[in-house]
Amino acid sequence: MAEEIEAEGRALHRPDLGTLVATVPSDPQTRNEARQAVAAVDDEAVRLRTAVKSRDGFFTTYCISPYSRYIARWCARRGLTPNQVTTASLLVALIAAGCAATGTRAGFVAAGLLLLFSFVLDCTDGQLARYSLQYSTLGAWLDATFDRAKEYAYYAGLALGAARGGDDVWALALGAMVLQTCRHVVDFSFNEANHDATANTSPTAALSDKLDSVGWTVWLRRMIVLPIGERWALIAVLTAVTTPRITLVVLLIGCALAACYTTAGRVLRSLTRRATRTDRAAQALADLADTGPLASAFAALKLGGLSLPAPVLAFAGGAVVACVAGFTSYGSPWVIVAAVIYVVTSGLAVARPLKGALDWLVPPFFRAAEYGTILLLAAKADVNGALPAAFGLVSAVAYHHYDTVYRIRGDAGAPPHWLVRAIGGHEGRTLAVALAAVLLTDTDFTVALTVLAVAVALVVLVESIRYWVTAHKRGAPAVHDEGEPA
Repeated sequence: MAEEIEAEGRALHRPDLGTLVATVPSDPQTRNEARQAVAAVDDEAVRLRTAVKSRDGFFTTYCISPYSRYIARWCARRGLTPNQVTTASLLVALIAAGCAATGTRAGFVAAGLLLLFSFVLDCTDGQLARYSLQYSTLGAWLDATFDRAKEYAYYAGLALGAARGGDDVWALALGAMVLQTCRHVVDFSFNEANHDATANTSPTAALSDKLDSVGWTVWLRRMIVLPIGERWALIAVLTAVTTPRITLVVLLIGCALAACYTTAGRVLRSLTRRATRTDRAAQALADLADTGPLASAFAALKLGGLSLPAPVLAFAGGAVVACVAGFTSYGSPWVIVAAVIYVVTSGLAVARPLKGALDWLVPPFFRAAEYGTILLLAAKADVNGALPAAFGLVSAVAYHHYDTVYRIRGDAGAPPHWLVRAIGGHEGRTLAVALAAVLLTDTDFTVALTVLAVAVALVVLVESIRYWVTAHKRGAPAVHDEGEPA
């Protein structure tokens, strides 16, 4: 039956059935043996074991899950829901960020401990959902988005705490958020591009599977990518024993190395495999690109230059606007010229379906260009409040991009077109920030970033909450975030 369903081209989910006893007794003796085998199964032990994800990071597997599963059982016996635990994890993380913002050694120690406790609760909510079989669309969305909110709020807390001690690390905090967000979109884009690719074979993938057959390489490779467990443990320890600047610098170095490792591996897989990508994959990449009305207009014109690969166009346009923003003085009109070039190249990059071997790099290049340009222009303004305002703007835009990812994962499609048009698309926001940097004073530029951040946040949050609450009421399938891909 399963083979027939797959032959029809329909997706088939194969759940892990766990410890089961299945037999067809043919006589009283085998019937008795079957009953004894069923009675010998410890249902509670099975539920506790299967509450923990089968594939997780080293820190989570050996330092959190051995006891968090019992916390999950304790919560289940007291009627607590996974969503309540998820919310508690968010509140604890926000308190941790507040402790870090005090700028005192006691505050930093408390922040590190609370961040670790927040991660324990973050593991507990998923284990509680699996233990008690309480799955929901709303819960999956809360778990995924709150993870991002907790980490990025903590970065802001570190920056505020450092400022109390006279050290301005807002650029480092924003850089850490930009890098981490770009890492995520690399994972999302690659996975969506190859979600249902045919002839999906690669010598690199075969080597990876071979390495996974050796125990110690499995854990080493999972740790190298600095997943959420290892990353939060690193942040917590460094916060408690060092300074916010050291914490953020080490985090940036670690995430940069992890990004190089994962991206290089995905590029090698893409170049060495011969896969035919589907229309669904191309549409998912187009949605992740977050193209606004300006770039769409240039794409519709079918201008020349389409012979260049889409990733080359996306990278070239992003590199131009980021380099000009970084290497010219604040208020230079060349920033507007570079932003216009970015609009044109962005339109050319998405003018045809993104089905090339490396076309999954287009959304990450767009994210890096937009976020990086905002960071550089805010840093060039060199006025109090510019970088925090930029942090808020990138946070709002990043939320929109994460929301897009989780809608696509739930087979609900991207956010409505009116929303993307209303907030300008990535190229429209980049051009708007460039115009503000050239036409406004540094103080007014900070106000403009703040207003834009609030406007984007209000629009995307209202639409996102409306969608996920109604999806929950409709009983849409829950899409669980199984952690950051390695």
